[in-house]
Amino acid sequence: MLELYQFKHSPFCLKVRLGLNAKKLSYRIIEIQPGVGQVNIFRLSGQKKLPVLKDGENVISDSTSIIEYLENITKESPLIPNNPKEAAIAHVIEDWADTTLAKAVRLELIKAVATDSSLREALLPEDSPRSLKSLVKTLPFDFINGITEVIHQNESQNLIKSLDKISNLISSNEYLVGDGLSIADIAVSAQLSFLKFPYSSGINLTNKGCPGFSDNPKLQRLFKWRDDLEQHLFAVDPALI
Repeated sequence: MLELYQFKHSPFCLKVRLGLNAKKLSYRIIEIQPGVGQVNIFRLSGQKKLPVLKDGENVISDSTSIIEYLENITKESPLIPNNPKEAAIAHVIEDWADTTLAKAVRLELIKAVATDSSLREALLPEDSPRSLKSLVKTLPFDFINGITEVIHQNESQNLIKSLDKISNLISSNEYLVGDGLSIADIAVSAQLSFLKFPYSSGINLTNKGCPGFSDNPKLQRLFKWRDDLEQHLFAVDPALI
């Protein structure tokens, strides 16, 4: 069976889970603890980043490389469009999601974590000691928020504009590229998790997120699109979303 080594809340790991489910592949999740657990990942793959997929003797790191590997092992529910032009567009959107969008949403999450102690606590692994949860909840993070506000004061508005354009794109079509689910859809939807956490993040995080984004009326259609995608791929009860 395929083995996925991951950090649960990593958008890149979510991207791979979405891809595995889209292609109807069975897999086992191995949750890695930051720090010590990454030593084992280095031994396994020669690098410390996640996700990592193990298929027998084959070990693949990097979410894009993993999706390409999945495309090669099964033709079920292809995530790369057959049309060359659509495939190129899908890869461009994926690259934007994995770089520009990923950096922007990560900064927004840092700002949100700095001001929301309940969000800091919810992001900890579920089996974390109560003493650690209490410490993280009371730590003074205000200085981080101040720094990010000064350096990235215009980035939030730029991100909202970009996401509003994506929202307009999916308003006339269920998918970002062509008439079927592609790597573009799963890459963008995965990165949205840091702005408003989906059901797959667990009950403690579902619908928590970044102020100005998770509650922004302009972006609700986009989050619903993401939730509908997860509902389909993860067989989520709509009542739980």
